[in-house]
Amino acid sequence: MESLITFLAGASHGLTSVVVGQPLDTIKTRMQAMPSESQSSSFTVARRVFEKEGIRGLYRGGLPIFIGGSLMRSAQFGVSGTVKSKLDESPLPLPHFASVVIAGMAGGIGRGIVEVPADFLKIRKQVEHSWSIKEVTNGTAITLGRNAVLFSAFVVYVDLAKQACQAGYVPAALMDDTRKNLSPFAKGAICANLAWLTVWPADVVKSMKQSGKYDGNTQSSLSLLKDNIQNGRVFRGLIPGLIRSSIANGSSMVVYEMVESSLSEHFGVQRRGMV
Repeated sequence: MESLITFLAGASHGLTSVVVGQPLDTIKTRMQAMPSESQSSSFTVARRVFEKEGIRGLYRGGLPIFIGGSLMRSAQFGVSGTVKSKLDESPLPLPHFASVVIAGMAGGIGRGIVEVPADFLKIRKQVEHSWSIKEVTNGTAITLGRNAVLFSAFVVYVDLAKQACQAGYVPAALMDDTRKNLSPFAKGAICANLAWLTVWPADVVKSMKQSGKYDGNTQSSLSLLKDNIQNGRVFRGLIPGLIRSSIANGSSMVVYEMVESSLSEHFGVQRRGMV
């Protein structure tokens, strides 16, 4: 039952994230992965898409990630929670910080396995580029690596935020009613933004590898990263990306915790999730 609750809560997180954040994700992706938009501002990119296709254009690529989003987030939270529980129950338990990092990396890789094909299709739709079956695995390595660090960083920041709240370093307006943790929205927005900042250069490379607009098949991820550093693209799309992250992850975490707490209370299951 605990696994089912985690799956349903993760699914609600993923679906909410797509509905709320897809328009800004489209802007971010086009800035990162379309050479024609490589010098355009986020406002210019948004205006061009809206003038051409309206709101439908801003939701380009939403269907594959809407379908895969529930599985991605369920894998992310489910795998990390299971690994953390197993590590805590081990006869030779690891230090707390080490178990948090390992469980977070496991959750990120679990999410990445589902995300590779879903995100590939999303990006190809967003940048209006054709695709073939043999290309679906493009960017697998960079996606798994980015996700391992991304979710590991997220759960570390969540853990540090919890300690900061309990030590009295966090304003009451950002905490929940227990005053022992961040409120769901603050947790999702702040910790996710810090995690995205940690991996943003890799996210730009990932978008380029999967877009088909760059020579991602012959150029390594490291080579693309070097080019981005030289050309000032290493933080391309950061502003719409962080705005999207704040709104989407904050809202999604509110829904996630509401679903998880409601189902756990209803079925008498103790909450043991990573977040």
